[in-house]
Amino acid sequence: MQITPQDVLIVIDVQNDFCPGGALAVPGGNAVIPAIHRIAPLFQHILLTQDWHPPDHSSFASAHPGKKPFDTINLAYGAQTLWPDHCTQQTPGAEFHPDLRLPQAELILRKGFRRNIDSYSAFFENDRTTATGLAGYLRERGFTETNGTRIFFAGLAYDYCVGYSALDARRVGLPAVILRDACRAIDLNGSVADIEKQFLQAGVQLIDTADLSA
Repeated sequence: MQITPQDVLIVIDVQNDFCPGGALAVPGGNAVIPAIHRIAPLFQHILLTQDWHPPDHSSFASAHPGKKPFDTINLAYGAQTLWPDHCTQQTPGAEFHPDLRLPQAELILRKGFRRNIDSYSAFFENDRTTATGLAGYLRERGFTETNGTRIFFAGLAYDYCVGYSALDARRVGLPAVILRDACRAIDLNGSVADIEKQFLQAGVQLIDTADLSA
């Protein structure tokens, strides 16, 4: 697959807390970094997302007495998995992994900063209606399907923030391609199989970084 000047690479949440030793470590999370560095030179446009939670975020199990990480509760917008405290604002866990070096990135989009709602997707909060502003940013910069843009995704975690971001790219009318070997998954209660069914229905493409060319 040949990369064009209109294509955009979005690197999702390659942060310390999602890598080995972090509060919500994705198995092998840091292994995505060499793959991302390998393909980054192919793209003229790179964006980063950063999970950025307040200390008492409603998705944290610690905010709900008697609950533990990976329990599910119902919040105002529906079912919510509870997580260990992670990517708390202004903590080392929220920082990008020190090995990730993408100084050419044009935007860092922070998400999950609203206390009462979680945010997996780079496009929408988990209520599926509150926008992060990313769709508008892309549109104003001329990154549209009409102009030949495709959005490529890499990072963490494949079955949560990467996956939901790709589905929402399709929802706002953008072609979405996930670079599978540049992602790692949590696979909580069959979450990989579940989201891959949604990829099929939505038209999200799955390829490997070796399939890309300049």
